[in-house]
Amino acid sequence: MNKTQRHEFFATLQQQNPNPTTELNYSSTFELLIAVILSAQATDVGVNKATDKLYPIANTPQTILDLGVDGLKTYIKTIGLFNSKAENVIKTCRQLIELHQSEVPDDREALEALPGVGRKTANVILNTVFKHPVIAVDTHLYRLSNRTGLAKGKTVRAVEDKLVKVVPAEFMQDAHHWLILHGRYVCTARKPKCEQCVVSHVCDEHRRQLKKVEKR
Repeated sequence: MNKTQRHEFFATLQQQNPNPTTELNYSSTFELLIAVILSAQATDVGVNKATDKLYPIANTPQTILDLGVDGLKTYIKTIGLFNSKAENVIKTCRQLIELHQSEVPDDREALEALPGVGRKTANVILNTVFKHPVIAVDTHLYRLSNRTGLAKGKTVRAVEDKLVKVVPAEFMQDAHHWLILHGRYVCTARKPKCEQCVVSHVCDEHRRQLKKVEKR
């Protein structure tokens, strides 16, 4: 995919969805942070079901810390890896209180120092809340970027670095959300819905498949 095609790719996604956002439910930066921590190897739908019950009871570092690990588990036990996630969330709440006055920091290093927060989670917070020009690469983005030719790389970090270089500046703020949603619902892993794809005309893989058909 060349520069012109990349611009067409994002302009088309923007036209289809002018204001993309995360599908996680949240009403504060802290709520989003906890939801993203819980979303590792879990669906947004599953996380939302848990946090919809948790947040009316506890939605600040102190109130979740007051629940304790066992108390928190009762709310998130339907989510995969809930034991380790509960421990990390409690540790993160304590660290936010002790080091950041209960506020989520607008700083990559400080975010990644929080238990359960890696580069992807930090990027989600930095982009979605603090409007940093970063892209959080998950399995959907990794697959889509390589398949379409948007940004090829053998590792998640390689794809992230390439995306930051090639995504047109005007689309950088929302690129993360467009790509996740497109990978989740259209450019799916096993059976990509090419017939429903609005950007198939600039997709490397789609063009390769068309050439195979023409040669038969």
